[in-house]
Amino acid sequence: MDMLSDPKRPHRRPLDPIAPVARPKGCDVVGLVLQGGGALGAYQAGVYQALHEAGLEPDWVAGVSIGAVNSAIIAGNKPEHRLEKLEKFWMDITARDPYTTWFEGDNARKLRNGLSAMHGMFFGQPGFFRPVPASGFFAPRGARFATALYDTAPLHRTLEKLADFKLINEGQIRLAVGAVNVETANFVYFDNAERDLEPEHIMASGALPPGLPMVRIGRHHYWDGGLVSNTPLQHLLDNIGSQNLLAFQVDLFSARGEVPRDMPEVLARQKDIQYSSRTRTTTDHFLQTHRLKQALRDALGKVPDSELSAEQKQMKSDLRQLPEINIMQLIYQQKAYEGDAKDYEFSRISMKEHWRSGYYDTRNTLNHGDWFSFTGEPGIRSYDLHRVGE
Repeated sequence: MDMLSDPKRPHRRPLDPIAPVARPKGCDVVGLVLQGGGALGAYQAGVYQALHEAGLEPDWVAGVSIGAVNSAIIAGNKPEHRLEKLEKFWMDITARDPYTTWFEGDNARKLRNGLSAMHGMFFGQPGFFRPVPASGFFAPRGARFATALYDTAPLHRTLEKLADFKLINEGQIRLAVGAVNVETANFVYFDNAERDLEPEHIMASGALPPGLPMVRIGRHHYWDGGLVSNTPLQHLLDNIGSQNLLAFQVDLFSARGEVPRDMPEVLARQKDIQYSSRTRTTTDHFLQTHRLKQALRDALGKVPDSELSAEQKQMKSDLRQLPEINIMQLIYQQKAYEGDAKDYEFSRISMKEHWRSGYYDTRNTLNHGDWFSFTGEPGIRSYDLHRVGE
């Protein structure tokens, strides 16, 4: 049976297939930017499924944390195998779900999700992480697991199985993942245009303390990049040069939300604000910088070359090549019954819901053909399906 038509799979073939989407005229790079967010990362797999069915494959994938794992699976496979490997990852890590049936209603679902999150905390997730006895506070200072509660060796084996790192390092797709140096607090990107990548680089991007252990690469130790910046959008924007970019920015925490009404909602909203604010700050900073460059370009254009220094002439020449950037924002919208454990609640039912949300949000975004057009005028335009009409 075709895996896309199997009702037991996290996604089903739509009644109306997605019409192929041609790369927009004038577009040089299609980028897929994947934020961190743990269990919510299945939403990103749904986004990729819709792009894949539309024939719009990315040239560049950049991720942080769970976004780094999804990015590695995409970049580490040929287009015809990517969706299958993404599905394999998400079906495997949600395989240990003890609650196959449940009562209906938001309150019952909140209880189910809470029990599922607790189950994952006690027993781990297959192919991802496993608890370690005598770890964390119970381990002697300096012992191997004195600084983490779980072992991520299963993730290393999963990445070796599902992603071809030789293919990644051939650079057919540019891949970059973000992590933070534990000793210096400096944010770094591991980019296959600059170095060969291994499973350790992907694991470093998702090593969120205190649960997951830091990862040593060379002489340095690294933690989850989300501690500093939960989106790798800036790295993509800083490195496209004068190329026109169509970017799909997939965020798992929404800046917009309801006023909390109980403590779980307070904790969930706090997490949304904490992570989404960093994404928004990065985007706003780049927009401001880009507008300043445009203003400087226009000002220098009014000055004769004879009155400019060599440095100013070079700047004038560089600024003529400013890119045109269209950003499609795809932001996961939290369900009413999801609480603060939404990013570490790995039940099969929640995974399928997240996947389908990403899939249909992307299908609906692709229906707005006018958002994808390039006008020939340098600048940045940003579109969000959930804010249409505001």
